[in-house]
Amino acid sequence: MSDGFRLGLFSTIIRPEEKWLLAAAEARGIAVDRIDDGEVTFGLERPAHLPDVVLNRSVSHTRSVYAARCFAHYGVPTVNEPDVIDLAGDKIRTSLRLFERGVPTPRVVVALSPEAALKAVESVGYPAVLKPAVGSWGRLMAKVSSADEALQVIEHKSALASPIHSIYYVQEYVPKPDRDLRAFVVGSEVVAAMFRRSSEWRTNAARGGQVEPAPLTPELVDLSLRAAAAVGGGVLAVDLMESPKGLVVHEVNPTPEFKALSGTTGVDIAGKIVDHAVGIGRR
Repeated sequence: MSDGFRLGLFSTIIRPEEKWLLAAAEARGIAVDRIDDGEVTFGLERPAHLPDVVLNRSVSHTRSVYAARCFAHYGVPTVNEPDVIDLAGDKIRTSLRLFERGVPTPRVVVALSPEAALKAVESVGYPAVLKPAVGSWGRLMAKVSSADEALQVIEHKSALASPIHSIYYVQEYVPKPDRDLRAFVVGSEVVAAMFRRSSEWRTNAARGGQVEPAPLTPELVDLSLRAAAAVGGGVLAVDLMESPKGLVVHEVNPTPEFKALSGTTGVDIAGKIVDHAVGIGRR
């Protein structure tokens, strides 16, 4: 039975992951306040009734950041913390932080104009990968193998309305097997990992990549925990590639999906997330 403790689930839609989180909370006798990110409003004064901790599952990076900051304003902890969401959700800031903390990561060059973007691509060398600074599921990414291809992508990005596309994030293309790795970190533990395989260079499970369990080797665990700590820790998915020189971390996801990972490993990730969030809320 609940002792009055309440877990807030801040979400956009209820996907399999959110259903599992709700089921994990129910199994533990934890009451849940479901908070729709399209319906909630935040005033300056602290509302009378708030959950003890909020688990962020919004699919929007912008909504996640501002909602987490508002909950922090009210004195309610969130998983993840607003600074973690803000940093890890921005590929440029993540790359800077990983490099600063000595975590192996692909070479990145950032440009602030279309003219400088081509210089950035040529500095990295072909092939190169252009990514939006904020985004997931492998969307709006492009691998370019020549100056003509790079110019086409840069011109296309320049025509997009969103200001985020006026910033150019160029990452070296890492020659790797037909797979990459995703490790899932909850607090101080790497709870599971998987290979994502694809004949295409993008291996995201959301794009149809085939998944299989990956062993938690010492190198994988060490790099994943270092990457998670670099962005502030919490519940994070760390994406790694097997480069010719060893594992490199190329992204950290602060609001990760885990349907494919739970399915292929059998690990109760939802239960581990709920336990972690409740532990934070009870401090």
